[in-house]
Amino acid sequence: MKAIDDGNGDLYFLDAPGGTEMEGGVKMYSGVAVVLIFTCFVFCAEANPIVGICITNCAQCKKMFGPYFEGQLCADTCVKFKGKIIPDCEDLASIVPFLNKFE
Repeated sequence: MKAIDDGNGDLYFLDAPGGTEMEGGVKMYSGVAVVLIFTCFVFCAEANPIVGICITNCAQCKKMFGPYFEGQLCADTCVKFKGKIIPDCEDLASIVPFLNKFE
């Protein structure tokens, strides 16, 4: 990197094509941040498998009941309550909040 003085008290720095060293460092730190965030999501998902079971049950009920079952609402509830309420497609009491009325 070269420093150039324009005579007015301003100092300019020139660098080779491809960006400055700082930009490369920022790119490296961005890559590390992405890897750390992804790792966190993986470990968080593995830390509570009951949420995955809950969402799987929601998907199964959606396949069984079709348009009469609110699968998205069921999955959102699984995440919100961290799998404490697990829907059972054969237990009407557990899926009533997610059923649409027949018209």
